Amino acid sequence: MFSKKRTKVLILGAAGRDFHNFNTFFRNNKNYEVVAFTATQIPDIEGRLYPKELAGKLYPHGIPIYDEKDAMKLIKELDVDQAVLAYSDLPYPYVMEKSAMVNAAGADFILMGPKHTMIKSKKPVIAITATRTGCGKSQTSRAIFKNLVDMGYRVASIRHPMPYDQDLNSQTVQRFASYEDLDRYRCTIEEREEYEPYIEMGGVIYAGVDYAAILKEAEKEADVIIWDGGNNDFAFYKPDLYIAVADPHRAGHEVSYYPSEVNMRMADIIIINKVDTAKPKDIKTVEENAKRVNPAAKIIKAFSPVTLADPEAVRGKKVLVVEDGPTLTHGSMKYGAGKVAAEQGGAREIVDPRPCAVGSIIATFEKYNHLTDILPAMGYGKKQISELEETINNCDAEVVIGGTPIDLSRIVKVNKPIVRVKYEMAEESAKELMVEVKSFLDGYKN
Repeated sequence: MFSKKRTKVLILGAAGRDFHNFNTFFRNNKNYEVVAFTATQIPDIEGRLYPKELAGKLYPHGIPIYDEKDAMKLIKELDVDQAVLAYSDLPYPYVMEKSAMVNAAGADFILMGPKHTMIKSKKPVIAITATRTGCGKSQTSRAIFKNLVDMGYRVASIRHPMPYDQDLNSQTVQRFASYEDLDRYRCTIEEREEYEPYIEMGGVIYAGVDYAAILKEAEKEADVIIWDGGNNDFAFYKPDLYIAVADPHRAGHEVSYYPSEVNMRMADIIIINKVDTAKPKDIKTVEENAKRVNPAAKIIKAFSPVTLADPEAVRGKKVLVVEDGPTLTHGSMKYGAGKVAAEQGGAREIVDPRPCAVGSIIATFEKYNHLTDILPAMGYGKKQISELEETINNCDAEVVIGGTPIDLSRIVKVNKPIVRVKYEMAEESAKELMVEVKSFLDGYKN
C-alpha cells in the first residue's frame, strides 16, 4: 500500500519519546513509513505491537516493536532510510556510537527537536525537566503543584510516559487520583514511584501513550498544566515556563549527557538541587556550566532534605537499603536518599544485597556493575517484583530502608520491617522558586 517515495523510518526507543515522536510527527504523515520500533533500557518491553488503534489509518496492522540489539539488522532487512533515536539519559559518546552504527548500516541518524514534537496547550504550561534521572524533578513538580493549589489554582500534572503493560490501548490516557487507579492500570514499581506521591497529597497526575489526547483531558480540569518530566528528556508540551533541575552529585553530566544540555540551554530557571549533601566544588562546577551555556537563566540553589520515618528503628542496626530503581540503573548513581538516610540515622552496617539476589535482580547487578551495597527497586512485572521480594528476604538485615518515593510495604511482603525515607524540596527553596512561578503566572498571556 505504500509508495516507494515514502521514507522508511526505524524509531529507536524505550516506550516513551519513541511513541510520542511517532504520534506527533509520523502518524498521519504520508511522506514517511515507520517500519518498526526498537526498545531498550526497560526489561521486557520489546515483542509488543504498537496497535493499529494508536498507529492510525496508515498502519492497519500496527507497528512491530523489536529489541534494540536487532536494530542494525533491521535497518538492512527493512531497507530503512532513517533511524530516529528517541530515548534519553545517554552519555554523548553513546549517542555518537549509535550514530556510527546506524550510518554504517546505511541509514541517516536523526535526533528530533522541540519544533516537531512539542504540543501547544490552551493553558499555561510549567515544564520541569532535569539533567539526569534522579535529580529531583518530581519533588520540584510536587512542590509547585502543592503551592499552586494553596494559591487557589486548579492544577494537573502530566508525567513523561511509562507505558510498560502489554496492552498499549489500555494506556492511551491514564488519570491517577487514587490507589485503585494504580492497580487498575497494573502499574510497575517505577510508575508507582512517580504517581503515588501525588495521590498521597490529594493531587491528580496523568500519563499514557497519546499526549495530545492526555492534554485535552487535563485541560478540562486545570488552570495550570505541570509537565513532570522523565529521565533527562525535554518536554512534550511547549512550555511557557521552563525549569531544569541539575544534580551536583553528578557534576558535569549536565553538559555531557543527551539531552541534558538541551534542557540547560532552554531553561528559564536552573535549579541546582541537593546542595545540602553535595560537595562545594561540584556545586560550583554545575553553576559554572549553567552560566556558560545559558547565562540568561535564573539559578536557584535548592535543599533536598532526607528524613527517616522512624530514626530509632535504624540507629545501631544492620540495614538493607532499597533505592529508586531508575536513579541507580540508567541514572548511574551509586546510591540515593536511602543510603544518605542510613548514614544520617546511625545505621551500624549497610548489607551488600548482591549475594542475596535472585533471577533478574542478579542480571541487574551484572548489567549495572557500579552498584555495590544498594538494592535498586526493580519491579517491571509480577515476576520481577517477586524476585525483588525474595532478594530482600534473603538478606541478613534487621531493617529495610525504603529509599524509593513509594511505600514499599504496599508492593512487597518481607520478613523484616521497612522504614520509609522521604525527600522533598525544602520549604525555603520552594518559596524562592515560587516567587519566580508566581511572577510568571501574573504576567502570563495565552
